[in-house]
Amino acid sequence: MNTTLLLVGILVLAVGTFSLRLAGPWMRTRFELPERAQQVMAVAAVVLLAALVATAALTDGHGGAGIARPAGVLVGGVLAWRKAPFVLVVVAAAATAAGLRLLGVP
Repeated sequence: MNTTLLLVGILVLAVGTFSLRLAGPWMRTRFELPERAQQVMAVAAVVLLAALVATAALTDGHGGAGIARPAGVLVGGVLAWRKAPFVLVVVAAAATAAGLRLLGVP
């Protein structure tokens, strides 16, 4: 691969990322979003996070993830919803998935 092209690409992406990070606070003082748009953006963030969790929990490559991983995510989700400590959430989710796999559940 052309090293110069790679460095130019990295530089362009770095400048773009930095510009976007500066534009947020700068644009916030310039105009205000309508209340409805703010509500839609809040809901969209939750929907995107739920889609990410569902995709990571239910798929493995091009196929399904089996039962153990979704069961672990479910246990972790319930504990997080019940406001358990983060370490407990992670350990319980991992232990659930590992225990089911140890028992032969895919």
